[in-house]
Amino acid sequence: MTTAASGGSGQGPHPRHELEPLLTSAVRLSIVAALAPVEKAEFAYVRDLVELTDSALSKQVSRLEEAGWVAVEKGQVGRRPRTWLRLTGEGLAAYRRHLAALAAIAGPLR
Repeated sequence: MTTAASGGSGQGPHPRHELEPLLTSAVRLSIVAALAPVEKAEFAYVRDLVELTDSALSKQVSRLEEAGWVAVEKGQVGRRPRTWLRLTGEGLAAYRRHLAALAAIAGPLR
């Protein structure tokens, strides 16, 4: 059985301080996770993948766009308007920091 000693560990600040506040929302984390492995994704694809309404996704994308983490591109395919979402370099870096902090908090699994 493993036990933890009481008191400070002397190992520096707790990794929770490295969590990205914008990504503590499960919805925004899901959006960023959907965009991380692709160059860009169509709005409708992300909406369906994350199981949101158009308005809910639009609201969350606006927050991520304001932070500079997601870029929104508008265009057309044929005569139909389309919106694509892309994770920026800054957004990818924030996502990686957040995942590293979560891994540090969770520690190794046994």
